[in-house]
Amino acid sequence: MPRFSEFDFGVSWVMGLFHQDWGHDGPTAADVVAKHLAAEVDAEVLAVRRDARTLADGLPSATVETLWTAGAEYMPGFAGTTGSAWTRTVVGLCDARLSAHPDVRPLTGADAEDGLACRDAVVAEIEGAGFLAAEVRAALVDCARRCTPDLAFRILLRAVVNTRGAALSAEQYARLEAIGSALHYGEYVVDAVEFLVEQD
Repeated sequence: MPRFSEFDFGVSWVMGLFHQDWGHDGPTAADVVAKHLAAEVDAEVLAVRRDARTLADGLPSATVETLWTAGAEYMPGFAGTTGSAWTRTVVGLCDARLSAHPDVRPLTGADAEDGLACRDAVVAEIEGAGFLAAEVRAALVDCARRCTPDLAFRILLRAVVNTRGAALSAEQYARLEAIGSALHYGEYVVDAVEFLVEQD
């Protein structure tokens, strides 16, 4: 059963909102997230909320900050807040959006999966991504083990795209595709890193 979207979703999708020009979408990071959540289907908002709660409840704040910084092209920073507090803000924004739609249906099927069967494979790909900083790899491994492999894998893909000098072998990319397939991802999730595959 396919997921609700062919594209990235959840917290990793939110991370993608923070590119160099994110300020054009709102004066604060929270405003940007609220604006985009308002335009999204319920399933996207539920996926963001689930991921954000998992991060905030499962990891130390410093680890959460590392993940946000690695997964976003341009994270506004954590001055005056913490990674956990920011992530709980995202949960609150999701709650506010969902409260306006009383007939929201819960995530089901592939959208409710956490990827536990793929944990070893996800951890192996994180540990093999030597172009990522050691603290980023450690944070991603913690995410895979203490949150969900599904969330860690999507943040890994974001971090790969955002890392200067990142390159993937054809074999690495094939393994990433296999994990994405096992997680029932849409066509454009793992495909986002294909341009980094080294050509023979």
